[in-house]
Amino acid sequence: MRAQTPYEEKESFKWQSASVNLSARLVAKMADVISVCDREADIYEYLQYKLSKQHRFVVRSMQSRHIEQSEDKLYHYAAGLENAGQKQIHIAQKGGRKARTATVNIVFAPFTLQVPANQRGESLALYYVGCEERTDDKDALNWHLLTTEPVQSKADALNIIRYYEHRWLVEEYHKAWKTDGTDIENARLQSKDNIERLVTISAFIAARIVQLKFAREQPDDVSCEQVLSPKAWKLLWIKRVSRTLPDTVPSMKWAYTELARLGGWKDTKQTGKASVKVLWQGWFKLQTILEGYDLAKSLEADL
Repeated sequence: MRAQTPYEEKESFKWQSASVNLSARLVAKMADVISVCDREADIYEYLQYKLSKQHRFVVRSMQSRHIEQSEDKLYHYAAGLENAGQKQIHIAQKGGRKARTATVNIVFAPFTLQVPANQRGESLALYYVGCEERTDDKDALNWHLLTTEPVQSKADALNIIRYYEHRWLVEEYHKAWKTDGTDIENARLQSKDNIERLVTISAFIAARIVQLKFAREQPDDVSCEQVLSPKAWKLLWIKRVSRTLPDTVPSMKWAYTELARLGGWKDTKQTGKASVKVLWQGWFKLQTILEGYDLAKSLEADL
């Protein structure tokens, strides 16, 4: 039944729809964009569309497909490629999975993807980058990456892997924007214009929340004015520390800790890590303090 459903009516069409909208906004600057996608984007129609528009991408492969370079499918073909070296990849903690470092072997090659039997179109000329952790562990890291970027050396392959390594930041951003942070998904506005305004404003706030989430990893000399205005951090200092302001601008680490505490964080698990939710709550409370301060100042001026 799914095979008979038109591509435009499938959930997977969202990838192409998003790309169309992004291209319309960026116009000529689209040539500087590399779309980095997870396995859900490994769709022949989507890859074909991106190539037809000369859009750049890195897509993690979901399934081994037929290729023109071999009678075997892509993954089997890749297993016979010459090892180009190794790389260590940090795997973040997630759910019940512990954080660890994986050592992977790297392979790369150009290849041509054949048209699936149930599709119409042309074969797609792409580059393949693979990184595989050689272990019997069922959770061993194994990425098959498809890209439009020319890959002719180990350095090129490492660049592609690096692009994909940073894809998780998008997930962190979406968490800060859509659910745990500004919770834009639960906004119940009737007007399209109002929704677009709120989505846009929340998007910028979410970017700040993500910056704050990683602030604890910043060096001590990184100023909190990267995310807070001078007025904002001074009010936060007065609220959380004392009425006597410091001689130097506090650090990003300080802003992280104090905003988290303002949001109700008590570090009961002794991890030193605050959730996106409490950072957002701290940020929201600070904005309320700022609004109150500005209102008091305007009333004072009127009087």
